[in-house]
Amino acid sequence: MSRTYSQVMKQIDALKVEAEKLRRVESNGVVARIREAIGFYGLTAADLGLSGALPKAAAPAGVAPAASTDKPIKRKGKRKGPAKAKTPPVPKFRDEEGRTWGGIGKRPDWLRAALANGKTLQEFLIKT
Repeated sequence: MSRTYSQVMKQIDALKVEAEKLRRVESNGVVARIREAIGFYGLTAADLGLSGALPKAAAPAGVAPAASTDKPIKRKGKRKGPAKAKTPPVPKFRDEEGRTWGGIGKRPDWLRAALANGKTLQEFLIKT
């Protein structure tokens, strides 16, 4: 015997209720383990990258978090601000025309051409 649409919808609702109960049980265990680790290591909100208050409960897996008016989450990694001015490397090699190379990165064309013509790297070394 086939089921009706309303029977399937009731089953879906019952599964949603069961899933929410399981999520709460599991998340309580996760929170307990996190609190234990925080206490054990003496971590602060700043250590965790939080603004001082604990964040709201996370959404279940597969559900995007709701938009918030709170400050954005600080992420580790490269900063996206303006780049700091880099000082050029100290020249270590110079040719007769005054072109220099600091010895870092790809060799410049003028040096590669000279090396291809039989010169040695030692001939271009700037003696200090």
